[in-house]
Amino acid sequence: MKIIYALGGAFLSLGLFFFAGCEGGGSSSKSDAPTFAYVTNGIDPFWDLCAAGVRIAEKEFGVNCEVLMPPKGVVDQKRMMEAMIAKGIDGVAVSPIDADNQTPFLNEVGRNTILITQDADAPKSDRLVYIGTNNYKAGRALGKLVKSAIPEGGEVMIFVGRLEQLNARQRRQGVIDELLGRSMQDLDKVKFDSVDSVNLTSEGSKYVIVDTRTDNFDKAKAKSNAEDSMTKYKNLKCMVGLFAYNPPACIDAIKEANKLGAIKVCGFDEQDALLQAIVEGHAHGTISQQPWEYGYESIKMLKSIYEGKQPENKYFELPFLVVDQSNVESFWAKKKEMAELGKQD
Repeated sequence: MKIIYALGGAFLSLGLFFFAGCEGGGSSSKSDAPTFAYVTNGIDPFWDLCAAGVRIAEKEFGVNCEVLMPPKGVVDQKRMMEAMIAKGIDGVAVSPIDADNQTPFLNEVGRNTILITQDADAPKSDRLVYIGTNNYKAGRALGKLVKSAIPEGGEVMIFVGRLEQLNARQRRQGVIDELLGRSMQDLDKVKFDSVDSVNLTSEGSKYVIVDTRTDNFDKAKAKSNAEDSMTKYKNLKCMVGLFAYNPPACIDAIKEANKLGAIKVCGFDEQDALLQAIVEGHAHGTISQQPWEYGYESIKMLKSIYEGKQPENKYFELPFLVVDQSNVESFWAKKKEMAELGKQD
């Protein structure tokens, strides 16, 4: 059952329940219930939205859940999962920070408990299934947003936290392929343009991807990257932010440069600053992964595997949503409900 159908009576009947328990463990009184860990790749409002889905699933499926948000990257993520294994956790749903380098450790986790990945995959690991958006397909949808924002074409700049994460590389490639009119690629066979590629274009395309800038989750760096791009590229027409905080950083830089409207913004995820900019016409649109679905479906999958039902496929695709002025207000109302429900104690 999709989470959207579970929400109808959830808020009134479960509200006190969710905020009264310890560590999100709403069913902690059930000593015989399995305990699952939902491990994020950092601390961000995006993950609070995922936590809302975890807590709805926790109640619906009668399990115990811990939502763990590592503040300092790979080292903290590893430490938290090691602690969960030591406690005898029954299953882990993790968003790997650096999949290639974490694969040996993830395999160790998989030898000790049920292991699935969510949000970002580690396809070379022994995880049983990956739950998430098709980030390449979502990247192409973002490319379509750029096309509608600047139908006349022009220079486009991409901003992202880091490209070690597979989902970030897939998003970026989807944007590039869509703007340059390339053929659709299969998710498991995507060929990536070099991370240091500049002035990417193709015959027949009106668009030029001038560069990709990373900031390693440094919000100040994200803004300075946007500022520098306006200095370097005088004819820049659109900024594309691949992580939640990137589009708001771009909007702030554009506003301070008095270029609102002259440079369009398209992005990923659903930070309030970006949604407000869409309402006001200062940003064109965003791609939402509907994060509450990540939390809900991850716990649902862990419970199913715990009960002996192996996933039919290695990839469980979740739908994304294109948000623009036509639907931003209704989407924002839904997001606010989820954000309140998913707040960490």
